Amino acid sequence: MNTPDPRPSGLVTSRAHSARVYDYILGGKDHYPVDAEAGEAMRRHWPALPVHMRENRRFMHRAGRYLAEEHGVRQFLDIGTGLPTSPNLHEVVQEVAPDSHVVYVDNDPIVLAHARALLRSTPEGATAYVDADMHDPDAILGSPEFRELIDLDKPVGLMIIGIMHFILPPEDRRLVARLLEPLPSGSYLAMTIGTADFAPEEVGRVAEEYRQQSMPMALRDLATATSFFDGMDLLDPGVTQVHTWRPGPEQEGVEGRDIAMYGAVARKR
Repeated sequence: MNTPDPRPSGLVTSRAHSARVYDYILGGKDHYPVDAEAGEAMRRHWPALPVHMRENRRFMHRAGRYLAEEHGVRQFLDIGTGLPTSPNLHEVVQEVAPDSHVVYVDNDPIVLAHARALLRSTPEGATAYVDADMHDPDAILGSPEFRELIDLDKPVGLMIIGIMHFILPPEDRRLVARLLEPLPSGSYLAMTIGTADFAPEEVGRVAEEYRQQSMPMALRDLATATSFFDGMDLLDPGVTQVHTWRPGPEQEGVEGRDIAMYGAVARKR
């Protein structure tokens, strides 16, 4: 008698995946040996990597809460969701507004399995998961989940967190523009963008490790990061390292040299 394979169909465990490496470095349990090996190599290159990754996620929490609390956004599109780690975006925004809708997007089978099990909405709100890749924005925008949960007559919070360094030029700007295109005026883009501005040698070695794992990266300076928001109205404090964007008590003591990510929120005109 054959024992069923418990792994999600389509799962590739022979090479590392960014979401599972992220999970390993942050102390999660949803990864495989190849992800742990890659994560350990990266952490040797740059011991601050866990701090950097935590602050990237905390930026998402603050940006989501800010949009829900201060700007009344009630529907969100979260690109590159990653493995569910509480609090997730819907938990943050539904704490402010229980009727909020969140559409999550990722393309890793293990993320899909966990998302379906764990990303549960409040009764008043709704969550959905789209199995798609940012490189195919039409699949995201044309999905039944997006069409059902997102009302394009009302502002949308587009969250692109911790993924842009895996989107290489020249496709990067086209993909962001395509995702923004159908969203109405008054919608918002919250984005984090990887950089080597503050620890170039260490972050460069991490990027090389990702490249060797078939995950090439594009690291961007401040001017390039800022240019993603051209034609939009940047909200204060503009484009900053993620730990300095509207920081809270958790950001006390975080060193700038330990953060390799810019973050910002901008309003679509």
